Amino acid sequence: MSTETNHAASDPGHGNSPAAWTAVIIMLVAFAIGTLAFWFNIVWLVIAAAGLVVVGALVGWLLARLGYGVGGAKLQPKAHS
Repeated sequence: MSTETNHAASDPGHGNSPAAWTAVIIMLVAFAIGTLAFWFNIVWLVIAAAGLVVVGALVGWLLARLGYGVGGAKLQPKAHS
């Protein structure tokens, strides 16, 4: 077995999937909103942003379960260049 083939077989994908990207984007937006709300002392918005972080995690998990995660049935992997 060549080194390149062995490396490809052991590569976990590093979360490069629609499920992971969607979850991360939602959570990044939530952290940005939460940071600004904290800065301006808007307590209810900080709490809502924390809830949005949880929603982002749930969306990522749900999309992964639906086959859009790494190695999922609906994911079409692309070769690294």
